[in-house]
Amino acid sequence: MAKWTAFPQLGEYRHDAASVAREWHRLHAGDAEPLPPDPRVLQAWMLFHNGQFQDALEAGLAAGEAGLTVAVKAQCIYANYLEKKEKARLDLLLEAATRAEVQAVVHPDNPSAWYWQAYALGRYSQGISVARALAQGLGGKVKDALERTIALQPRHADAHVALGAFHAEVIDKVGTLIGGMTYGAKKETGLKMFQEALRLHPRSPVALIEYANGLVMLEGEKKMPEATRLYRQAAALQPLDAKERLEVDYARLELQG
Repeated sequence: MAKWTAFPQLGEYRHDAASVAREWHRLHAGDAEPLPPDPRVLQAWMLFHNGQFQDALEAGLAAGEAGLTVAVKAQCIYANYLEKKEKARLDLLLEAATRAEVQAVVHPDNPSAWYWQAYALGRYSQGISVARALAQGLGGKVKDALERTIALQPRHADAHVALGAFHAEVIDKVGTLIGGMTYGAKKETGLKMFQEALRLHPRSPVALIEYANGLVMLEGEKKMPEATRLYRQAAALQPLDAKERLEVDYARLELQG
């Protein structure tokens, strides 16, 4: 495996297994992931929260099935925020989607397996263009996986965010009529998903960012002031771990641009 690009603030977050367990509810307010009983898996999560994404992937895979969720999450977050080469990024996302898909087959009652499959395919779709991904049938796969996630775990805030983004992206790319008739995308559903995500996890940087983007896609330029307000809210948050730091830094960078 090629050496991954290091998290820029490596060493800034110094969680240990005890602090991860103690802060578990706050750290996992977005994905409602249960606290793992296996100390090897908890160790992998510690590496993830500290920004050691490649180490978290390897530790998760070494822990077997119980560590697959942290392994796939580490791979997805790294690919989305830190991988600089586009082909490598897309390859990592496809590999993560495959791992999550296999996990969902073996454990169909695991919401994380469905969510990370959808996340990886969704980010991959953005990379190759949403219109092309829809033509390949990836849109339906993403939507179905996210709906399955929410059915299994209604408190999965991140899945609400992603489903809201799905509705917004489809309508933005193919229009309300075709988006609704062909892909089941609806403006009202998209907005509702974003709002529910923020109700479940009010201090989620990614929920604020994606809601801002979705508002502009669904409502047009008139929503730019509100979108900017949401970006500022995300940028002002104090990150709890490396993942949130990447999201907050993204919001700050977008405001500067």
